[in-house]
Amino acid sequence: MRELVFVFLALVFMNKGYAQNPNIIFILTDDLGYTDLGCYGNPYNETPNLDSLAKGGLLFTDAYSSSPVCSPSRAGLMTGKHPARIGLTNFLIGNRTDEESPILPPDWQKFLPANELTLPEILKSRNYYTGMIGKWHLGNGEGQSPWDQGFDFSRSIGKNGLDYYNYSIFEDSYEKEFEDNGTYYLTDRLTDYAIEFLENKKEEEQPFFLFLSYSAPHVWLVPRGDKLSKYLKKYNRFNDKYNPYYAAMIESVDDGVGNIIKKLQEMGILENTLIIFTSDNGGVGLAEQGPIPTDLQPLKKWKGHNYEGGIRVPLIAFWKGRISEERVSDLPTSNIDFFPSIAALVGVPVQHQLDGKNILNHILDGAEEERERPLFWHYPHFSNQLGRPSAAVRLGNWKLILRYEDQGVELYNLQEDIGENNDLSSKEIEIKQRLFSLLLDWLKETNARLPLDKQTLEPIKIKRDLM
Repeated sequence: MRELVFVFLALVFMNKGYAQNPNIIFILTDDLGYTDLGCYGNPYNETPNLDSLAKGGLLFTDAYSSSPVCSPSRAGLMTGKHPARIGLTNFLIGNRTDEESPILPPDWQKFLPANELTLPEILKSRNYYTGMIGKWHLGNGEGQSPWDQGFDFSRSIGKNGLDYYNYSIFEDSYEKEFEDNGTYYLTDRLTDYAIEFLENKKEEEQPFFLFLSYSAPHVWLVPRGDKLSKYLKKYNRFNDKYNPYYAAMIESVDDGVGNIIKKLQEMGILENTLIIFTSDNGGVGLAEQGPIPTDLQPLKKWKGHNYEGGIRVPLIAFWKGRISEERVSDLPTSNIDFFPSIAALVGVPVQHQLDGKNILNHILDGAEEERERPLFWHYPHFSNQLGRPSAAVRLGNWKLILRYEDQGVELYNLQEDIGENNDLSSKEIEIKQRLFSLLLDWLKETNARLPLDKQTLEPIKIKRDLM
């Protein structure tokens, strides 16, 4: 019966004009902010290759990560499940608390369990050659590594992932390790591994899935020296608003994207390759281990917060000849949607519970999608970027935030107030109660781990009635 389902789905996709077994390149940046690319309105950072991708394809204005920090967001991307359902709700070594807070973070899952079905694993069922390059950050115990989670080719960052000239790369195992000697810029090294992956594909006709996970522009802010001077020269023209070191780091990512596109053209496979580019969470808008990286205005706050600056991210989809040029979508979407959408693209039936939604028809053909679909966030931790424990839900243009410490709520109309400056919770009572009930039902349904009361060390009890 399973084989018949595969045959039926393959015929359906052929009739819709989808390419059979297209190549897929998924490029994920680390802490790249919503406002950091030229195609998103940044006048200082130079990103011509990414701007060209956006112009030649689809740019999302309302795309989100499933968490304001990296490991949960990556878990959501890889599984199509919300981090709250998996229990992986903080970055792997996150342990911050606050002596003056009445709550403590809950116990949480500190790796992606080996029994979770991942995106590369479903693609391998369709004979895809799979590669993972760069930052993994989902665990390094037994069964947790990239090579254990469905990747044929893996080059994952080992030691000193924040130092762009003093790091190591694990090559398909923990036994084989490349160590930098202080001369090979990490972002460039990851791009070269991506080119190596494309060149070393064993079967010419075999489709591939490449997950290229750049560590840039995560702090530390260490750029290549030859890219810095032009940003220093124009620094004063922008009233000290932008960071030249951060800009140069982003340019290295952009150059890498350009080199990969050039390689696809040389190989004659650009027309059969879907490219997705996004970030794992929002940018960093405070001085963390150095000067402030980015200015996310008009968005509120930054990484580590459930405000828009922490969770709204750039998202570009490009497929030459398949996705129409110069499209812009304001569909609210989360990175948990990639799993079901890619599964649909390659004809893999999803037979287990997912939180993500298949938006493939919207990406490829601009099909209308239901906009009254709630998106949720649960971050019961104290972030390194001064974020407080909270949860949030977006429904249509409305967004509600629940502060776990005092159980206060905030309500914003994002269409009129993208900066979340005007709290309407005291005025829009019915909308507030509706979103609050949705959020509480979702927390219960996912068995989300709530913060602990410091006095009892039991999960906090949230009152359902706000009135």
